[in-house]
Amino acid sequence: MDVSWLTLRGDGSALLSLHIQPGASRTEIAGLHGDALKIRLAAPPVDGKANAALLAFIADTLDLPKRAVTLESGASSRQKRVRVEGADPVRLASLAPV
Repeated sequence: MDVSWLTLRGDGSALLSLHIQPGASRTEIAGLHGDALKIRLAAPPVDGKANAALLAFIADTLDLPKRAVTLESGASSRQKRVRVEGADPVRLASLAPV
């Protein structure tokens, strides 16, 4: 399984490299986009709504509290880096469809 989009950190957190497609018909993980995990978001890219929806989607998918997921970079870009605290590495790696 290719997990080039996932970096496990020494402090127990993980960094996800994501490619975001806002304004999609539904929110879902759409596979890989180069070295990034592609996520389609139903939220529009207006006033931070897509970023908030992204963080909530990742937290819900991993059964983590919203405070465990933070946007590290890419607030106004389709290319984003998201930090996840306290997630199981095996569960993180399983986010990408095979």
